[in-house]
Amino acid sequence: MGLTQEVAHFVARTHYRDIPKEVVQLARGFILDGLGVALAGSTDECSRIVQAQIRQMYGRGESSIVGTALVAPAPKAALANGVAGHAMDYDDTQLSTSKEAVYGLLTHPTTPVLAALLAIGEKERSSGEEFVLAYLLGVEVECRIADAINPRHYQSGFHSTATMGGIGAAMAVGKILRVNEGKLIQTLGIVASMASGLRENFGTMTKPLHAGRAAENGVTAALLARDGFTAAANILEARRGFFNAMAGGCDESKITGRLGSPYFMKEPGISIKPYPSGSLSHPAQDLILDLVKQHDLSADDVDHIDVGTNSNVPNALIYPMPKTALEGKFSIPFCMAIAVLERKAGIAQFQNRKVRDKKVVALMKRVTLYVDDELEKLGYDQVRSRIRIRLKNGRVIEGRYDVARGHPEKPMSWAELGDKFRDCAGLVLADKDAETAIQLVAHIEELKSLSPLFRALTGARAKSVRKTGSSGFPVKKYSPRRTRS
Repeated sequence: MGLTQEVAHFVARTHYRDIPKEVVQLARGFILDGLGVALAGSTDECSRIVQAQIRQMYGRGESSIVGTALVAPAPKAALANGVAGHAMDYDDTQLSTSKEAVYGLLTHPTTPVLAALLAIGEKERSSGEEFVLAYLLGVEVECRIADAINPRHYQSGFHSTATMGGIGAAMAVGKILRVNEGKLIQTLGIVASMASGLRENFGTMTKPLHAGRAAENGVTAALLARDGFTAAANILEARRGFFNAMAGGCDESKITGRLGSPYFMKEPGISIKPYPSGSLSHPAQDLILDLVKQHDLSADDVDHIDVGTNSNVPNALIYPMPKTALEGKFSIPFCMAIAVLERKAGIAQFQNRKVRDKKVVALMKRVTLYVDDELEKLGYDQVRSRIRIRLKNGRVIEGRYDVARGHPEKPMSWAELGDKFRDCAGLVLADKDAETAIQLVAHIEELKSLSPLFRALTGARAKSVRKTGSSGFPVKKYSPRRTRS
């Protein structure tokens, strides 16, 4: 059985009863987290621009755009929800099955799959059990393919969430649509040819667009295949197929016989982000926040901050002196400076005005990111980070963290996930809608209908739109210039 057929076979033949209970429990947490970051991201300027274009192009639809009163055709709702899910760079990150892998190569697995499922699940009136099963299968396929691909894929410039997120989304949607194994193979052939997304766009609105397009591609490919559209039947393993064309090959042993054995979500796991920024910055952010609080440091105390890590981190965190919040998400100097100045690193800190603040700029100039020889030798599977703070009085404070909060080694509890969800959802939802959503996701697999969840997720209707037209779109014309930055 070739890789393409093996993936399709796994998705077609797996039933909800086959999923271990502990994996379903993990899924609830990742779904709640994904919904929360999408709600917060729905307020971002890049999301508002996408929402405005969708509203102008489509007069009606069957799928909700979370955090808004908008409805749209399923592929476009997936696009909007995918952009929102990645807009703040606050969504989860898969880990690696081997020491040789590059941490940054791996995907943000939930956003493309969840965004696609929200759109098609509402359209198809899926149950909670069907939704959870499709989510788990989509994430499993996405993670295994990303884990197997030659690291050259990421190192040469592809954004793996963009390229492989669509494959996971397509398999999840195919499961919801109940297409057979043959049509799942066709779905893979279609979506693999739609894959794209370049890392040069990190720090711009196009990075979250990657996740949105991956979700949209997954919906489109599955719908086309369901209706008889054809594609190559060996797209993953073919000489001119996905792995060879995109990366020069893959490690087939990371897929063959590994799908669901165990589920990737359980081992090696998926990390939930504690901060709305590039995941490669998180161990250092954890460490600087702890050091600042432990030693009661202020910016006036600090002469210089040196941050050491492996050579793949500077390849992704590319902004030494960012000018915007989007660039700040990929800047070690900003992450260090804002942590010292505000002792926080949440949504409120990653704002344009914070990046441009004179005190922040002055402190960023006293931060150096370098490749630490000792950490480099330990490999790239973790973002091991060392910080050395030299104080003006001559004292030196040092520390090292290998993982950040939210990593399976430092997991977030359901209560902590709920707090993160409330913080995110509070940008658009009333408190009662946020609490309703948390309670529904806590038992999502038991829901006969997802309608109550969609009502909660679009509760922003009362907060953001006073009047709507018959299509559900706001009557008042939207201007992207009025959004927050």
